Formats: sequence, C-alpha cells, structure tokens
Amino acid sequence: MYQKELEALKRANRFRERKIFEESLIDFASNDYLGLAHNKKQFKKAVKMVSKYKVHAPKASALVNGYHPIHEGFERSIAFLNGFERGLVVGSGFLANITMIEALVRKKDVLFIDEEYHASGVLATKLLDSKVITFKHNDPNDLEKKLKEHHTKGRKIIAVEGVYSMSGEICNRDIFELANRYNALLIVDEAHSSGVIGDTLLGVFEYYGITPQENHIKMGTLGKAYGSYGAYILASNEIISFLENRGKPIIYATAPSIFDTALALVNIEMISNKSKEIKKEIKKRQKIVKKILDIELKSLILPIPVPSNEMATKLQKALMVKRGFLVGAIRQPTISKPILRIIPRVQTSKKALKSLLNHF
Repeated sequence: MYQKELEALKRANRFRERKIFEESLIDFASNDYLGLAHNKKQFKKAVKMVSKYKVHAPKASALVNGYHPIHEGFERSIAFLNGFERGLVVGSGFLANITMIEALVRKKDVLFIDEEYHASGVLATKLLDSKVITFKHNDPNDLEKKLKEHHTKGRKIIAVEGVYSMSGEICNRDIFELANRYNALLIVDEAHSSGVIGDTLLGVFEYYGITPQENHIKMGTLGKAYGSYGAYILASNEIISFLENRGKPIIYATAPSIFDTALALVNIEMISNKSKEIKKEIKKRQKIVKKILDIELKSLILPIPVPSNEMATKLQKALMVKRGFLVGAIRQPTISKPILRIIPRVQTSKKALKSLLNHF
C-alpha cells in the first residue's frame, strides 16, 4: 500500500528504521548529555521513592485521579529551582509543545515562531485558527520587523529554543528583550539547554542571568540531560491553571509515568548538588572540540556538515563498524542539509572523544 513512498525514501537516502545498537559502541549520538541513563545508583533511588507509595502507575489522566504526590513534588522542586511560580509535568516534550501552542494561542492572537523551532511546535501550529508568523532563525532584527508589521487585538506570543537541537546555537538574548518591549509572551523550549548551560546548569535563563517574569514560559524535557522520560512546563500560576483547563494532552492523556518522574526528580536534585563538578566536565569536552576542530561549542551539540544523505549514512556506518563510535546521521526532514551530529557526552571518556574528533 505504501511501497512507492518507501522506495522513494530509500532512493533519497532518507529511509529510517528502528535499531538496537550494540552496548559496546561508544555513544556520541544520544541526548543523554550527562550520562545519567547509565547511573544505577540514581535508578535505585527512584525505585525506593516510588516503592513508598501503594500506587506506582498513574491509572488515569491527571485531572481524574492520575495526579500523584511524586508528580506534585517534582513540579514544586523544578519550579523552585528555576524561579517560576508553578510547574506542570507532561508526558513528553512533544506533548508539552502541543499543550502550550495549541492551548495558549487563541483566535485573535499572533504567534511568532523561529523557523528552526522543533517539529512538535510546528505541528501544533497546524491546529491553530490564529495567525502564525515564522521569523528567520535566531534573528532578533527579523523578529522585531514582524512584530511591528503584524498588529493584533489579542496577544503576541514568541516561541524559541534555548539551545537549538541540530546546530547547538544558543537563543539570542535580544529576543528576551523584544518580548518585554512588545509585551509578548515568550515560550522557551529548553529541551537541549536545561542541564547543560548556566552557572548551575539550569539553562538559558540562568545563562543570561534573566529572572523569570510573568510573560515567560519555560518548557523542558526529562529525557535528555535529566536521564529519564517526560517533560515539564514552568510559568505563572495563571498560565499553568489555564493549561490545566485547556491543554488537551493534560485533559485527555494518561498522566505521566510516576517512575520516570521520580527518576527525573532524583537526577535533577543530584545535578543541582554537583553542578560545579559536572560543569567542569562539560567545559573539558568543549575545550577538546576547540583544540582539535577549532570550533567553539556553547552547548554539547557538535554538527559536522556532510555533502549528501548517502555520505552521512556511509560515514556513520564506517565509524560504527571500524571504530566502534556511534554518531547521529541527521537528514531531511529533520534538517535542511545533512549533518553528522556528535554529542560529547559527559559519560564518554575524553580519550574516546579525542580519537573520534581526530577522524575529522
């Protein structure tokens, strides 16, 4: 039934399939930035936390009876750490973007979204009756031009990422200032910045020394630096209450996994306590990249451009088979031009990182 479409994907070297990779491979592909997916001690802490309760699975949506004390404790902790009034735990980063954009952008509002915003946010815009304006990637000048051009009786809402998932670029600070100047809500997707940048690794708000305001909304995932699965949204009491009442993934989806929320909570607490040590390890890896490739990394994402999709998959396979390194071969539609995406994770050794980079 879909044979022609599958053949077309294969001809374009865009065909994908799920694989279970050998555990012996040295992982430079995953978003497990701090290596917490390997940490058995933290895993056991989460098991112990969940074991204290009679219920270990959510059973229903959060608005029926799926909301658990561990969910509430996680929300309080992450909101307090980040300086926001309230938190909301969500099933995944994908669902968090659907929740925010589909619910917060009402009919008279205008959404201004970065052209490289995550696919989940782009998908959410297709559900809207309101106006959606795309601005040039990380370009405050283009954003301001469009903020001036598009008048509305409703709200202006801006959506950006803290660290962009494919380029590793950090959001331009001027965009925060524009949001304040034009009285706009600012959604910041911190999936790839929380746990990686900032003095205590809290993300882009801390990186720029910005105190969260009423017009700020922060979203982040638990499946990257925090070594678990799920997501969270941080905002004012009013916005979180509105999302509880209008966010479809909150209303209609089963509440997030209790165990995964517990695992994220113990991991976030550990990162908070050991942020100085972890940050040193991150900086060591950034320095290695600078020394070998003369590339200044601000995050833990290193994109290596390649000339074609075919070359991307061939290089990935060669590094895996001949050298035992696993890197990401990223192709369309995720990105406009193919790259090898390398993550200098804290879990992987500096020696292995040097060995990999010397191939380039």
